[in-house]
Amino acid sequence: MNTGSNESGEVALATDETEVDGVKGDSEQGLGSRAPEFVKARRALHLSWQVGVFVIGLAIVVTGIILLPLPGPGWVIIFGGMAVWATEFVWAQLVLRWTKRKVTEAAQRALDPKVRRRNIILTTIGLVIVGVLLGIYLWKFGIVMPWKIKDQ
Repeated sequence: MNTGSNESGEVALATDETEVDGVKGDSEQGLGSRAPEFVKARRALHLSWQVGVFVIGLAIVVTGIILLPLPGPGWVIIFGGMAVWATEFVWAQLVLRWTKRKVTEAAQRALDPKVRRRNIILTTIGLVIVGVLLGIYLWKFGIVMPWKIKDQ
């Protein structure tokens, strides 16, 4: 397996070293723990820090999953939990980077004039079809209330 290093026991880190106007962005920071140095210096404290971050992130992600079928910002809360995990875990940082890249690509595609025109035309056609079907249903059956108001 190639780890990107010629030395045995050495692991290469996947970092983006691109700078814009001499300033690194958040997504270009190195991977790894962002815990304070005094926490990283003590193994037991760092392990308990990681467990705490994991539990807090898990609670946020589970809340987001519960809110998915309910009215509420489920996906936003899930990504917030992933951001909490990304402060400590490399896998979460990589997932968050991938998600940000995909969302940016989707936003750029959605703003393409040809795609917007196509989406507007398809939405209009869909609304016309639903309107015609609703009109046919009302013409055939009318509006019938499930209760009888005149009897009361």
